[in-house]
Amino acid sequence: MNWTVRHSKLDVSKGGILMGILNVTPDSFSDGGAHNAPMAALQHAMELEKQGALIIDIGGESTRPGSDEVSEEEELNRVIPAIKLIRKHSDILLSIDTRHPSVAHEALKAGVDILNDIEGFRDARMIELAKEFRAGSVIMHMQGQPKTMQANPQYDDVVEEVKLFFEEMYQRCLDGGMDAEQICWDPGIGFGKSLTHNLALIAHLKQLQVKQRPVLLGLSRKRMLNIILDEPQMNLREKDMDTAVMTVLGHQKGASIHRVHDIRVCAQALKLQEVLDFAN
Repeated sequence: MNWTVRHSKLDVSKGGILMGILNVTPDSFSDGGAHNAPMAALQHAMELEKQGALIIDIGGESTRPGSDEVSEEEELNRVIPAIKLIRKHSDILLSIDTRHPSVAHEALKAGVDILNDIEGFRDARMIELAKEFRAGSVIMHMQGQPKTMQANPQYDDVVEEVKLFFEEMYQRCLDGGMDAEQICWDPGIGFGKSLTHNLALIAHLKQLQVKQRPVLLGLSRKRMLNIILDEPQMNLREKDMDTAVMTVLGHQKGASIHRVHDIRVCAQALKLQEVLDFAN
């Protein structure tokens, strides 16, 4: 299975691909302010690449539950200098985490390869950009908007409803001129879902590989880990270990790409899983 990402085709058939998170924001839930200067962003991106990331996902707007939307101008001011600086120093695949077509357009011109849209390409302008630049496209499911999405999410059957959304978006993307190989799905863990919804989606990831397209799983450092373990005050190191365990589980359940903060620990966990699979 290949994933078209602009000038490359990424083989995702074996899974275990790590996407490193690079937030150039002052207010992201776990690392806000740590990398929002361009040089700090570059240094962190290079470290993520060294640890085994194949993709760096750059975001300039926090979309944690309860967050407010930032202006497109502010988002551009955050992400474009970082993208340009990283692109000068590395050919690593770059992704832009944005829901705004104007930001996506400037990021593509600056050298990103992948559009990662929490609003799931509902805006036809995102489909047009993906078509024009042949960008890899992460189409995420979200119920509601970040400000209120966790207030009281409701589904009759969360797996079937997310699957239906992917089926609808698949046809919309193809009708808009995109190639099927550009598409990757993200069930949107924590985006308008309760713990029960999140666990159901993780357990049935293979059902969400609509039209045999790869699934990206993003659950790094999320609050669901605290809830599952009944540990409200876990530090980041503890959360990263728990993320690694869930990454291996997600890999076993059918996720091809894992969006995580700590690349090293997740890479180690996946390597241990690979060794055990080989031994069997």
